[in-house]
Amino acid sequence: MDHRNQTLVTKFFFFLVGLTNHRHPYQIVLFLIFLFVYLVTLLGNLEMIILIWMDSRLHTPVYFFLSHLSLADVCSSSVIGPEMLTDIYVEKKVISFFGCAAQLWVFGHIVVTECFFLAAMAYDWYTATCKPLLYTLIMSQQVCVQLVVGPYAMGLISTLTHTAFAFHLPYCGPNIINHFFCDLLPVLSLACTDTQVNKFLLFIMAGALGVLSGVIILVSYIHIVIAILSIRSADGRCEAFSTCSSHLTAVSILCGTLFFICVRPSSSFCLDINKVESLFYIAVIPMLNPLIYSLRNKEVKDSLRRKLERKKFLINK
Repeated sequence: MDHRNQTLVTKFFFFLVGLTNHRHPYQIVLFLIFLFVYLVTLLGNLEMIILIWMDSRLHTPVYFFLSHLSLADVCSSSVIGPEMLTDIYVEKKVISFFGCAAQLWVFGHIVVTECFFLAAMAYDWYTATCKPLLYTLIMSQQVCVQLVVGPYAMGLISTLTHTAFAFHLPYCGPNIINHFFCDLLPVLSLACTDTQVNKFLLFIMAGALGVLSGVIILVSYIHIVIAILSIRSADGRCEAFSTCSSHLTAVSILCGTLFFICVRPSSSFCLDINKVESLFYIAVIPMLNPLIYSLRNKEVKDSLRRKLERKKFLINK
């Protein structure tokens, strides 16, 4: 009876260790910091989506991709952020078996999707810089829709495969996940069977998708740099580099973080380090993206200024 009860519990519930397995004396401070980051992320990305949707001057392919990137940031923060805030105060951090599977699937889906959104934006910059006369023909509305649907489809297929394979494994105890959310490798470490096939599948699919998106970004920027360096005017070169610098900054931060998460071995010490890296990806990057694209983008700043001036005029009136 005890064995049957243990199997039932481990089948339907997992316990999360959280950011740390010790009760922190500064829980209120941690809660306020993460709440602030989450609210800034939510408001910043929603503001970006609304701004792009309302301003007809921003109805261009690059901002179409940016609006979907902001939507992905909202989803990645919301699928983990509220639970992480709750778990700061809760001693037993419980998540259901199916809730864990859903969280793993949504998070993995967003990671893959964001990588290909950045690749689509790099291709858009390449087309605008290297083939300006053919830009409107190449980046048609149909192509833009395909470049958005494609990342969603690849993320769906990739993560659905990993989630299905992972949660068909037997889990017969222990059921404590050494993380603050359901990430794939910490979950696989709890399976009471060999998981080499799952890890090999993860390596192949994540490697293939990562290389594909990385090659698209790298090749696009090689052509962009060559085209910019061929500009005779120094002011023209500076303006061209400034135009794509926001996207390059976002790419560097995201790819660098994902690289360090993926290359670390799955020892307990490295899993603890991965918590910090995952926290950076889940909390910091979604908060930085709207700031990067708004503060370093003249069109977004002009649109935001027009909106604020219009609001000020209506208030004074």
